[in-house]
Formats: sequence, structure tokens, C-alpha cells
Amino acid sequence: MIRLPMPCLVVLVGPANAGKTTWALSNFDANQVVSSDALRAQVGEGEDDQRASEDAFAILDQIVERRLKRGLTTVIDTTGLNPGRRQGYRDLADAHGIPCYAVGFDVSHKELEARNRSRDRPIPGRVTAAQARAWKEARGSLEGEGFTAVLEPDEVVLVPVDQLEAPLLMAKQESEPLGLRFELLLPNFTWPGGGGEIGPRLAEIARVAERAGFRGVWVMDHFIQIPQAGREWDEMLESYTTLGFLSAHTREARLGVLVTGITYRNPALIGKMVATLDVLSGGRSVCGLGAAWFEREHHAYGWRFPPTRERFELLEDTLQLLPLMWGPGAPSFQGKVISVPEAVCYPRPLQQKVPIVVGGSGEKKTLRLVAQYADGCNLRGGPAAVRHKLSVLEAHCAAVGRDRSQIEVTHLSRAVIAPDRSALARKVETLTQPGRASEKATAALNAGSVEDHIGRFRVLAEAGVHTAIVNFPDVGEIDTLEQFAPVIAAFEL
Repeated sequence: MIRLPMPCLVVLVGPANAGKTTWALSNFDANQVVSSDALRAQVGEGEDDQRASEDAFAILDQIVERRLKRGLTTVIDTTGLNPGRRQGYRDLADAHGIPCYAVGFDVSHKELEARNRSRDRPIPGRVTAAQARAWKEARGSLEGEGFTAVLEPDEVVLVPVDQLEAPLLMAKQESEPLGLRFELLLPNFTWPGGGGEIGPRLAEIARVAERAGFRGVWVMDHFIQIPQAGREWDEMLESYTTLGFLSAHTREARLGVLVTGITYRNPALIGKMVATLDVLSGGRSVCGLGAAWFEREHHAYGWRFPPTRERFELLEDTLQLLPLMWGPGAPSFQGKVISVPEAVCYPRPLQQKVPIVVGGSGEKKTLRLVAQYADGCNLRGGPAAVRHKLSVLEAHCAAVGRDRSQIEVTHLSRAVIAPDRSALARKVETLTQPGRASEKATAALNAGSVEDHIGRFRVLAEAGVHTAIVNFPDVGEIDTLEQFAPVIAAFEL
């Protein structure tokens, strides 16, 4: 089996009748294959009209260039025997930052002759002889021509680039295991049955999530669905009421808001709400905090949306206030923008220290606040982005005299999983907006198999992530969480 990244350029190399077209159409979508024969039929009298070759190749080159410009996987179905053309394809792929693979089709001369005789219009012998000579030369030079890899035809699996090495990474996780905690984010509640079914479905999701191994459940703090997650009129539950409901339907999972917008509630009230959740859940609350960003819902609800500087001052005040709320006595607090005469909160949280996770990865302000006040950060992006943000956080920790290892690194990403490639493709199609290329949607959704996800999360664990918070766009289908259970099990130490 061949694993290829999306996008990539695949150049088929081999004489006519070697099976290139059959292989290409059985392993790629027809729209991904650009064929010189098919283009000859478009601009000439048929696929064998050699007089139309110049025009066909001119169009082929234009199609390939425009597909690569759009970042689309492309298969060039020609003989590929012209070394100058192969060099041109490699240069074009390099110009667009796309890996270029050659697939060589080595078929015996006897088999080629038999296939040629079976054609309606056999290729003249002088042509087949010339192609045989050209293939012999190409076969000896392909490895040194600068392709990303030279491959033999086999079954192809197209995967997002960060899943390319998944089999090796899965084997590494088995032999040298790293621990990683998995938690679930529930960002939307638009499921079949409408409002009356939300409660029962949510309770079932929470129970199945715990059985599958998820060690936490998070919800967003929004009152109108955000554009990144759905339509404005989609169902959206108030966060802390929802966590109170979830506390009754879970036993061990920690419960939190990713993240509580500090503009929506009085900061002292936030402290009281988190403490109440902690008591009623048996000590399972975690306090996610953020500076808030969704101006639209502020206007819709009649709330003031402060300037960025003031929101960050309010966030810092809240980070200083909450430990006082959850600590002994009822001290007064005077911050930059808020004043609390009595930081009183009874009952106290059951946890000796409720963890505070700050969302966002701004390098100047947010990560500085994490270093100074928080117990955890929440990052996004690939392993390189995570490593960079953690290096910035390391510097902030050094500036305030704190050990970065004291800070939990959480990471948020989407995931789609299915038991096989066909089912995965159907899920991606269902979850994708019309007109969006499936390969781009696959990458955006982090769609993959169990093996793919183990590989992806192994790299994130190596980059420094402690807790992976996962958002499943199809979480309303309960078997999604069950299918993800083997991924979680692979990281349990």
C-alpha cells in the first residue's frame, strides 16, 4: 500500500499499454487524473490522434499548473518518458511547495505486445520499440532525478500530510509509549429531533464518552452559534447550565468551559459558578478563561464589548480574583478595572486548587498571563506551531521565575474517524460544504483511521501536549466516540 500526502503530484512513467490509466482511475478520483490521451480526444479526432499531441500537452500543462496552484492532488497520465517533461513537472511542483512522486510501470515486452495486439488500433511497432528504449533509460534514471519518491504501482491511500507517517508513528507509540489525556469538546447541539431531544442525546453522549475513555467534557461559552461551528440560528446552550446537567450524567470526567468569556459575567459571579459546579460534581470542575472575541453576540444581548486592552485587563483581574474567591476569608480586591469589596464564596470548591486554563496563544499578552497566573494553556495548530508557542511560554515562565512543567498544555483540534476509507470518504462528503474539494476538507477535518489518529496525536504528544481536546463534527452519531476509543487506549500508560 502506498500512502501519499494531500496534495501531491503523481507522474506516471511507462510505455503505452503498461496499465497506467487503469491504475490511476482505480486509485484516484477521475477529476484528479489529467490524461494526454483523453485530451487528444478532446482537441483531435480521438485518443490515438498523434497530430493533436502538441495541443493536448499544452492544455495538460495548463490544467496541471492551475490544479497545483489551488493545492489539488494531480495525477499526470502520459507515458512520462520524456526526461525534459519530467523535469518540468518536478519544477512546477517545487514552485507550489507540493511533493512530486513518480510511479514506474515495469511490464515485460511480451505482455506489452500482447496488450497492444488486443487494441482496436494497435500502436505501430516502431513506436512501441522507441517507447521500450525510452522506458529502459527512464527506469535507470528515475531514482536520481529528484522526485520525492519513486514508487511501484500499488493500492493508494491519500492522507493529510500530517498523517503520512502514521504507520511508523503508531509502531513507535507501541514500542515507546507516551501518555496523552483525551477530553471532548461539544461545540454544537443541532441534532435530529430538535430541542426536545437535546437533553437525552447530550446525556447519552456524555456517558458514552466516559466509557470510551474521555477524561473530560468541555463546552463553549457562546449564546449564539459562532460562524466557525454552524449557523447563527443553530441550537446553542448556555455553558454553565449545561455543565450542571453534565455533572449529573458523568462520574469521573472533569467539566469545563473552553473558555469562559470574561465580558459576559461579573468575575466574582464566575468564581461562584465554578465553585458551585465543583461542589455538585464532586470536585471535577476546571475553569477555562478567555478575553472573549465574538462581538456579534455582545451586541445581540445588549452587552458592552470593551476594547482589546480593557478586555485583557479584565482577564488579568479575574485571574487574580478567582484564587481569592476560592480561598479563606472574604478579602477585598481592587484590580485595574474591577473592584470586589468581599471575595466571599461558600461553599468552597472541593478541590484544593481549581485548575485555571487560559485559552488563546497570543505571544505578548495571553501566554504571559498563562505563565504568571494559570495552571494550563490551550493551543491549536500542528506540532511546529505547538513547539513554537511553548518556546514563547518558556521564556515568559523564565521571566516570572516559574517552571513551565507546572503548566498543563492542552490542545484543541477537530477529528473525524471511520472504520474504513469508504466510510471515511462518505463522512467527509456529508460534513463538507458543497463545492469544497474533498481532499482539503479531509485535511481540515483531520479525517482518518485509528492508525492515522494515533500517528497524529503521537507527534503532538512529542511536541509537548499533555491533554488533547477533540471536537467531533459528527458527535451526534454515538458510534463516533466508540470508534475513537482505540486511539485513547493507545496513549493510556
